[in-house]
Parts: sequence; structure tokens; C-alpha cells
Amino acid sequence: MIPAPIPADDQRRLDALYSLNLLDTAAEERFDRLTRLARRLFDVPIALVSLVDARRQWFKSSFGLAARETPREQSFCGHAILRDDLLIVPDALQDQRFHDNPLVRGAPGVRFYAGCPLAVRGGAKVGTLCLIDTEPREFDKDDQALLHDLGRLAEQELESAQLASMDDLTMLSNRRGFSALAQHALAVCQRQGMPVTLLFFDMDGFKAINDRFGHAEGDLALAAFADHLRQAFRESDLIGRLGGDEFVVLLVDASADQCDAMLARLRQVVDAYNAQSQRGYALDFSAGAVAFDPARHTGIADLLAQADQAMYANKARRKGTPPAAPQ
Repeated sequence: MIPAPIPADDQRRLDALYSLNLLDTAAEERFDRLTRLARRLFDVPIALVSLVDARRQWFKSSFGLAARETPREQSFCGHAILRDDLLIVPDALQDQRFHDNPLVRGAPGVRFYAGCPLAVRGGAKVGTLCLIDTEPREFDKDDQALLHDLGRLAEQELESAQLASMDDLTMLSNRRGFSALAQHALAVCQRQGMPVTLLFFDMDGFKAINDRFGHAEGDLALAAFADHLRQAFRESDLIGRLGGDEFVVLLVDASADQCDAMLARLRQVVDAYNAQSQRGYALDFSAGAVAFDPARHTGIADLLAQADQAMYANKARRKGTPPAAPQ
């Protein structure tokens, strides 16, 4: 057996997968109808919508297979997501990658496999729509075109899940998407003993921008601040817009000095924007930071609440007024 190699940018792919908030969720008709249709159209015993996690492949929809997940190292889909086109295995016993795979030698006895990689916005391939047969078979060009078409339908359903977790204005994760991503990141960092810090941002004076210049200009200000966050922080940091003028960044494996340096960089980026924008107002922000402590924080909700309080306390200090409880 030759396990699929793990690509260097797999964490970016996993972030996209986790943002869908689909792993370990109940079956849904929108995916099940696709696997039922695929099974009927291709006359195969097994059809799956498979999502490839860090160490497993998990089946969002599974017809003809009792298992809900299998190890990633055994998965055919782990190979399929490395491709831009279909992965077709006419006879697994004749393929060096799979001939001694436990899924071939044992249950379910895979002999034929055809998988269409499923990509979400940004191009990350998070899984496959795949067909499995217990007998070898050929897969002609008409079959391939039909599987491509069904794959595009599956991608549309994934995109709708992705959009439900994204903020339309800034294209950052919304509260739902950020919470799902951040919870996964916390679990990984706890296992590996890496520090995690949550930064909570509130745009100072945002209401005045809306009131004086209108909501369209307010939207431009929000989008600009989102871009500044992308510039100031690392690709590995998780950025989200919780709603209104509130933004958050989860810093993974960053020291206190690194955190301070990135906050300073954000201030420089915002100041540079204000110097050249000439829009009649200046962007400004208050920030609160809380380091994750498993003894005090049960999860991302606790971390968000404490970072929110820290941000309000900082905002009050900057205004020279006593801290008020968040509303």
C-alpha cells in the first residue's frame, strides 16, 4: 500500500474543510440525493461524499457502506484530492498503490474506484464524490463526463455550506465559521502544547462614519479594515468578523512578543491607509487579547467572552473613562 503524500499546504486545505462545519454532522438530503443518484446512474454498490480530514476520511453521505470513516492513509480519496481531474482505478488489485490496501483485501473489497475531487472557494480540495465497485470495470469518457457533472453539483452544496460560514461583505469567516475553525485549532494546539492567543477588535468611531457618510461608506470602511487584518497577520492565523464592527484573530503558536509585533504592524497598516485614503475620516480600533488557558477556558466561547471584556476595558482606558460592561 502506498499512502497518499500529505501536501505542504494541507493546513490551508484543512482550514477550508473545517470552515464548512460539516464534519461529524448528521446526514443531509442535499448530499444523500447525489449519492443515491450516482449509485443508480452508474450501477455501483457504493457511492460516497467523502471529506478528507487530517487523519481520516469521513463520509458526509454514504450509500452501500456501513462505516462512517476510515483512516486517511488507507483512503483512495486521499490520492484523489491531489489531482485536478478524476482518479480512476479500474482494478485495485492491479494497482501498486492499492493492491494490498486493507479496504481492498478486506471489507468492503474495493476493486473499482472513481473519485471526483471537490473544491471550495479558494480552490482547496476538501473531499470527493466517489464510486466504488467490488468488481473491476472500465470507465469511459461518457461516464467521466457524468461524474464530473455530479461532482459540480456536490461542489455547489459545499459552497452553500461555505457561504453560510462566511461574511459576504469582507469574505472573512463569520461567527459560525470562525467558531468552528477556532475550536479545531484549539484542540490541535492543546495536543501539541502550542500557545494560542485570541485578539478581539472593535472599530472606534464606526457609528459616526455610518451616520455622517452613509452605510455604503461604512461598508467600505469594514472591508478596508478586514484587508488590513489580512495584511498584518500571518496566513496561519484565523481571522473573522463576528458582526457589526467586531473582528477577531486567533494567533496560533505565537509568543507574546510576536503578538505585540503583529498588533504594532496592524497599527502601522491602518495609519498608512488613513494617511493616503482622503475619505474624510480615519479608521481606528481598540483591541483586547487573551491567551488560551485550558484551566480557565472550556472552549472558544469562553475565550471570545474574555477577549471581548479585555477589548472594552482597553477602549475605556483609551477614552479615559471607567470600564463599562459589554452590552
